[in-house]
Amino acid sequence: MPTQLTWLGHAAFLIQTDSHRLLIDPFLTGNPQATIRADEVGADYILLTHGHGDHLGDTPAIAHRTGATVIANYEIVTYLSSHHGIKNVSPQHLGGEVRYPWGSLKLTLALHGSSLPDGSYGGNPAGLLLRLPNATVYHAGDTGLFGDMALIGDEGLDVAILPIGDRFTMGPRDALRALKLLRPNVVIPIHFNTFDAITQDIAPWVDEVVRANLATPVLLAPGQSHTLG
Repeated sequence: MPTQLTWLGHAAFLIQTDSHRLLIDPFLTGNPQATIRADEVGADYILLTHGHGDHLGDTPAIAHRTGATVIANYEIVTYLSSHHGIKNVSPQHLGGEVRYPWGSLKLTLALHGSSLPDGSYGGNPAGLLLRLPNATVYHAGDTGLFGDMALIGDEGLDVAILPIGDRFTMGPRDALRALKLLRPNVVIPIHFNTFDAITQDIAPWVDEVVRANLATPVLLAPGQSHTLG
């Protein structure tokens, strides 16, 4: 089975490989873009970029229901273990890479905050660099533009998943600059139009990506998938 990337709205993705389901930032309850409920989605692993409620989302409920392994920074998995009784966890931190049955994951730098739902410290926010069997995928999480994206680009990216909503993350202009550093084959924009504060007209951005030959833009509606390989 080819690997499928399904956008669930906002920053949430479901990645399905031959035998594993990776759920990223499962904010579904309260997400006006979501096309699937938290009690419907399956997962073998849950990957978190940071602790904000619109990213940690439904992790506790999904982890308890599915038994999925939660992968996040040390502070987040400690919070989930102590506050929600989740024991099946795999802590990582920035720059560290861990092999899993489906490939490997390195946590990368992200410029953002990371408080937890109770207001406690959520550690450093992160991006996710996934080496899957047939592709290398970078989910930037919530971040502003930073020059070391060029180092991430050196990894040879098949897909870059980038926030473009502005205000809390990069906006369209900086996302274009990010593409020059990341040099992916495909870019998927996320984290826009979920709420009024991050509303964007996506068409001019897509046109500029094509005009400048920065990547192949793939514009998904929530619930739609992009197939790799």
